Amino acid sequence: MHASPSHGSSPGCSDPDASAFETALGLPERRRGKVRDVYRLPVADGPDRVLMVATDRLSAFDVVMPTPIPGKGRLLTGIAAFWLRWIESRGLARTHLVSTDAADIPESAFTPGSTTRQTLEGRVTIGRRCRVIPVECVVRGYIEGSGLQDYRATGAICGVALPAGLVQCDRLPEPIFTPATKAQEGHDENIDFETACAAAGRGLMETLRERSLAIYTAAAEYALERGIIIADTKFEFGLPIDDDGNVIENDPIVIDEALTPDSSRFWPAGDYAPGRAQQSFDKQFVREHLQSLVDSGAWDKTDPGPELPEDVVRGTLARYREARDLLLA
Repeated sequence: MHASPSHGSSPGCSDPDASAFETALGLPERRRGKVRDVYRLPVADGPDRVLMVATDRLSAFDVVMPTPIPGKGRLLTGIAAFWLRWIESRGLARTHLVSTDAADIPESAFTPGSTTRQTLEGRVTIGRRCRVIPVECVVRGYIEGSGLQDYRATGAICGVALPAGLVQCDRLPEPIFTPATKAQEGHDENIDFETACAAAGRGLMETLRERSLAIYTAAAEYALERGIIIADTKFEFGLPIDDDGNVIENDPIVIDEALTPDSSRFWPAGDYAPGRAQQSFDKQFVREHLQSLVDSGAWDKTDPGPELPEDVVRGTLARYREARDLLLA
């Protein structure tokens, strides 16, 4: 999948304001996720690191759109780095974050025709290499999305029983931990706590549940003071490893991103009203546009996705930027 000529940029583009749809670096073990390109980053004075580059790709309905959202990767990197440092500063958990400085990438990564260091500035997260724990640690403070569907069908979410009579987007009596499987393709699947324990071990999952709830509770309070409701979010954890893949610390740390509009539902607090869908700081703006295409028969939620019109691109970027400005003010 690639960007159309009218929106994308070549990997070697040196314009720091240009969109970055994909990257190419002279580093090993490149993996391409829906939004991030990930590389193994050899270092001279310790275990190898992971280099994550936040591109301007956007996925919706598990399909990467062919139109980039210029600058989205930098906004997400800034938000995630803020939260990872915030989590550590409050003693809630350790994280994988080592650096967000493109200057820390060795010169050997930049080969002829590769993405330039200038293009990577503001998009880079360098983190500790970890063995990923194969469970998404989802915390919900409000009822929406797949949680609402589960509740309507069973009166519970991931086996957690909830009071009768809750409506769409209601605030829950207290945040709940609702794990999910980590899917390589397609949607993650909600599971109950016992299933998560079978996958990762009871002692580890009890630790992850406690930490996830503590981080969410503190972060939700911080965000609400700044006009944002964090309705739900997901965390990933891992165990640090050496260059041979052996676990060197058994205490799980937060990895990947945290508390961004891509991994969370962010709602404007001033507009909140239960019983209906909420306005959103995330890519709901894109989803609504795409759903209108589905409803009209113009798209069937399969790859390739449709090009996004300029007003949808601008509107999406504005929502991400507003969330960043409120949180980091």
